[in-house]
Amino acid sequence: MPKATAETVEIAGITLTHPDRVLWPHQGVSKRTLAEYYADIADRVLSHVVNRPLTLVRCPSGNDGACFVQKHPWTGLHQAVRRVRDGDDEWLAVDDMSGLAALVQAGVLELHPWGATTDDLERPDRIVFDLDPDEGVPWAHVVEGARAIHAALEDLGLRGFVKATGGKGLHVVVPVEPHAGWEAAKAFARDVAARLAAEWPERYTTNPQKEARSGRIFLDHLRNSRGATAVAAYSTRARPGAPVAMPLAWETLGDAAAAPRYGMADLPAGDPWKGFFEVRQRLPG
Repeated sequence: MPKATAETVEIAGITLTHPDRVLWPHQGVSKRTLAEYYADIADRVLSHVVNRPLTLVRCPSGNDGACFVQKHPWTGLHQAVRRVRDGDDEWLAVDDMSGLAALVQAGVLELHPWGATTDDLERPDRIVFDLDPDEGVPWAHVVEGARAIHAALEDLGLRGFVKATGGKGLHVVVPVEPHAGWEAAKAFARDVAARLAAEWPERYTTNPQKEARSGRIFLDHLRNSRGATAVAAYSTRARPGAPVAMPLAWETLGDAAAAPRYGMADLPAGDPWKGFFEVRQRLPG
């Protein structure tokens, strides 16, 4: 049980000040609620964020206030958050629930890990395809796009996993052994996306320019560059409704009229990504 006083609460050894400060006003989600959510699912969320450089979205006054992206250490950073030296740069990482609770104390509402661990920054161990639909694109088209990427990966002997982003799109995530470098990973993702866009140019584009994305789904392969990130599985989003980036099983992807929204209370009973960390596969070539 968390240790509490009138002004503080302790979770995972971290003192949360002003624990009842509301972070998502319309849902009444407080700092305490967020920390307890992560503590309750620590075995799930930590496996996706531990020992990876993190890009954070901080909203100290809640998602209705000022939010900003944080990639580097700041004054007053808690010692439970590790500094990762990378040449002239210094990144942020956590090793356990204490580190995650310290981020909550700092007003972090989103966790975006690298596709590589701090043990090997030069060789990614996951590839991410981000399906980002333009306004008005039917959700069914996004689902079809994710399934098309899934099929293309299977043709290459690779297993992919799907995740709702907490926004309007989907991620297809491919765990790989840390063998190929960033350029090879980016080229692989670009080639898969380009083949799909060439086959259905009216549906998909790999061009990030706004005019090229009109009425289409942007197949964002650029998240596979060194230093790029994608929202972590089970991370909350600093958006209205307190949505969560939720791992899904392929068979549960439906053809609903709009992107489904998942919150902290919508966790699946089992693990939709069962076997994710046991997959042993390498990029072809």
